[in-house]
Amino acid sequence: RTAIDLDMRLVIGAIVILILGIWLVPAVPVTLLGAIIIVIFGFFFSAVSSRMVGLVGSSNNPVSGMTIATVLIATICLKLFGDTGVHGMSGAIAIGSVICIAAAMAGDTSQDLKTGYLVGATPANQQIALIIGCVVGAFVIAPVMNLLYEAYGFVGALPRAGMNPEDALAAPQATLMSTIAQGIFSSSLDWKYIYIGMILGAIIVLINLFLTKNTKYALPPLAVGMGIYLPPSLQTPLVVGAVMGYFLDKKIKQKFADKNSEVVEENLQAGKRRGTLFASGLIVGESLTGVLIAALIVLSFSTGGDGDPLTLVSESFSSSSMPEILGLAVFVAIAAYFCKLVMNFKERD
Repeated sequence: RTAIDLDMRLVIGAIVILILGIWLVPAVPVTLLGAIIIVIFGFFFSAVSSRMVGLVGSSNNPVSGMTIATVLIATICLKLFGDTGVHGMSGAIAIGSVICIAAAMAGDTSQDLKTGYLVGATPANQQIALIIGCVVGAFVIAPVMNLLYEAYGFVGALPRAGMNPEDALAAPQATLMSTIAQGIFSSSLDWKYIYIGMILGAIIVLINLFLTKNTKYALPPLAVGMGIYLPPSLQTPLVVGAVMGYFLDKKIKQKFADKNSEVVEENLQAGKRRGTLFASGLIVGESLTGVLIAALIVLSFSTGGDGDPLTLVSESFSSSSMPEILGLAVFVAIAAYFCKLVMNFKERD
């Protein structure tokens, strides 16, 4: 039972139907060439995603890099075959979107199937559940993204006049994808930056290989890439979390220094599990809260309001430094509680 998968004929048939739908549905700006590109890149990048998730975990799954590489190559191919203009750019973005979803879902599916293997689940039943989740998600994600757009807008695309551009969502990967597509089709893309990035990436990979083989240190290419294109507001929690993780690991090892290596490793993993669950809860909670706040903002706009339904303080207070100080205090308090939670070991006989 634990080795039963969905019939491969059913899987291949579904793939064929989906590709034909992507190609033939008029609302999707993907040509036959685009459908072929999706098949090729979808196959290889899904395999890459699954392998990366299996080796280093979901947090290091390079979906953004695979998506950007797809957009770059797809844009060049479409332009060479004469599919230019708005249709060509839309097609390239659509191809990149499909590959992005395929790679992300491949990594998620690998994790789900591994978890099912550990608890003795039937793979076929899991796969049916994953397909249902995919279909439901397709009908949920689009309205949520539109809700966020109506509430905040995206950098360079605001839904209403008079909105504050500083409140717009950055969406750095999307900005990079559109920049590449527009730059190639308009022949204005500065390729020297692409070449510099390729050379820099290769050098960092070689340095990382040398460090991991000869020292206890490393230089992860993914971390360097994130530091290059993510804004500081998104990088800061990553850096703080990494530093906290380093010192918490040392603290746990010191706490159980008089125990054997198995006990030390067991407690290290226990602390990491608690920290991961708590951090995951913060991420999910923040995301759900953001969607609820966006819904209130859109509702305010639709009823003739000013888009600030949750304003509790005066404008003078908002423009002062107090909001930043209070936010920092809450951040520090949560970080302190996180450390306490990770180090909450019960005494054993």
